[in-house]
Amino acid sequence: MKKAEESTTRRQFLQNSAMIATGLTVGLSKLGSRSVLGANNRIRIGFIGIGNQGSNLLRNFMTHENVDIVALCDVYEPYLLRDRLKVDKRYIDELGGNCPKMDEKFTKKVARYKDFRKLLERKDIDAVVVATPDHWHAAMTIMACQAGKDVYVEKPLCPTVYEGRRMIEVAKKTNRIVQVGIAARGSAIYDEAAALVRDGKIGQVSIARTYRINNMYPNGIGNYKVEEPPKDFDWDMWLGPREYQPYQYNIAPYRFRWWRAYSSQNGNWGIYAFDAMRRLMGVEAPVAVTAHASKSILKDDRTIPDTSEIICDVASGAKMIFGMYEANSGPMIDGNGEIEVRGTKGNLIITGRGYKVIPSRPGQFQDRGSVEVAEAVEKTSQTERNISTGSPTEGTSRGGDIISDFLDCIQTRNKPKCDIETGHRTNVFTCLANISEVVNSRVEWDPVNESITNNVEANKMLRYEYRKPWTVD
Repeated sequence: MKKAEESTTRRQFLQNSAMIATGLTVGLSKLGSRSVLGANNRIRIGFIGIGNQGSNLLRNFMTHENVDIVALCDVYEPYLLRDRLKVDKRYIDELGGNCPKMDEKFTKKVARYKDFRKLLERKDIDAVVVATPDHWHAAMTIMACQAGKDVYVEKPLCPTVYEGRRMIEVAKKTNRIVQVGIAARGSAIYDEAAALVRDGKIGQVSIARTYRINNMYPNGIGNYKVEEPPKDFDWDMWLGPREYQPYQYNIAPYRFRWWRAYSSQNGNWGIYAFDAMRRLMGVEAPVAVTAHASKSILKDDRTIPDTSEIICDVASGAKMIFGMYEANSGPMIDGNGEIEVRGTKGNLIITGRGYKVIPSRPGQFQDRGSVEVAEAVEKTSQTERNISTGSPTEGTSRGGDIISDFLDCIQTRNKPKCDIETGHRTNVFTCLANISEVVNSRVEWDPVNESITNNVEANKMLRYEYRKPWTVD
């Protein structure tokens, strides 16, 4: 293909992909039949993975009157039994609030499974929630779709681009509703803020940026020796498709996201960051991603950086920046803002409860009286809190909005707010950031063919070989 033709193809893709994705989903909703639900149209849910975040989601789903929790699945028996008294004391001492309370009150008998495949065999389950470690998301979602279940899958979608594309293909083939748990997709504030950018209120955008700051100095996740897991923890099943490695107490439960084989902080927090920035800017895909990363301060066992700056180039020429700083603290954006989009007329800042626009000041050589600047705007909503991260407020999660949406879509077969294609497109940013960190190089992205065009070794990292018997093919 000639370079001019290639450029046009990519530009057309970036402009039209959102419309195409919407059209595909609408088509599926027309083809798919309505689920045969339980008595009185109640939705019967099975949970796979009920640790920290799984427990948060379980509590949230249980607040919905049309939901029946039918079955639970976990590889750690005390979590499965919902008995905190049986939890390994080391987990409670070291994880603190990240070890779930497990104080739910079930009004009906709930089945318990150590093997998720047994849960999926049940014909009386309409949908499953997948809240396992990230390396399991793809295989479980695909198998759930093939078993005729709709799926709510926690963020980040999966560790590799290939897995995400396979999830889309299977969801489409099986006509399943799949919602990805990016909580801020339930926020109307973002729609309003994105409209300001789209309508040119802050001018031409050059930079969007956000940060995850968490000073873990000096110990980080610690340095641990190889040990036997607790006798009631199925370590082999926890590893699943990943290559076998001996157990350490600072891998599982909870701390797996500092281990590249199972996830990353780009996936954990970057998924919120990239989704917010691309939503505000109207971006579907990057054209290149460059990671500037190091592990030089924290001497713990982590296999990811303690400090990184991810720079994503998009088709307009603008940059999206995500900084992940785990060896320092303090705010990075004016007024403790969470996300900033900088334009020629002004800056849009997403705050904890809304957004504001700060007009620009004319710079060097510019006539103050003739330069157009943005109108100062501030919008605050008492119902919004930590909208970029979906952090809990008043005992529930900001994910509640997309949970309600998911439950509605099970019945209507409409496109959910964060459908599988949307979740995948955001997840691509995190996958490429991780790859760039490993190869220590800029990676150039072809969004049409979903391939890295400038680095053969990096392109091979778009997928990995699953440990048998697991597969997504």
